[in-house]
Amino acid sequence: MMIDCRKCEHYYVTWDKDSPHGCRGMGFKSRQLPSTVVRKSSPGMECLLFKKKKIRSQ
Repeated sequence: MMIDCRKCEHYYVTWDKDSPHGCRGMGFKSRQLPSTVVRKSSPGMECLLFKKKKIRSQ
């Protein structure tokens, strides 16, 4: 199962056009989604810091 970083509390969009995706949990920015970077650097591993965002009530 692929992790969707956009649903994680640690994910953020950066102002850096070369590295638009960021992960506060792991402390890096990248061109690709952070979960993709983790999977490529550690084959067979998924992000262990994924924490589902809480939905804000209105």
